[in-house]
Amino acid sequence: MAMNEPGVLLTARAMVLHDLAARGFDDAVMVSLLEDAVAGRQWWLDQWPDGAEHIAGLVAQDVQDRLVDSGVRWPRCTACDDLHDHELRIEPELGPDPHWVCERAGIAVAPLGHLT
Repeated sequence: MAMNEPGVLLTARAMVLHDLAARGFDDAVMVSLLEDAVAGRQWWLDQWPDGAEHIAGLVAQDVQDRLVDSGVRWPRCTACDDLHDHELRIEPELGPDPHWVCERAGIAVAPLGHLT
């Protein structure tokens, strides 16, 4: 991402908010959780400006981790035939162009910011 720092964070916020909304998780509590994750990544970006391409995936993982800590699985996988409840994961864990994958089926489901 060749954006300035606020642009990187705002883009990451927009991508994760889209995916929260796509799965019905865009209420005030979830948006507040997202805002906290974005604010928390500001320090990280200040320390490693060259890591801007990793911010969106990291924010998505931060939101997902906070939801898991509160007992919520997001985003749930609806892309495979596995009947056991499981969530999608971000790949690469640290890298550009993050996307949601179903680790159980080994399939890429959607780029971050494009869940349906």
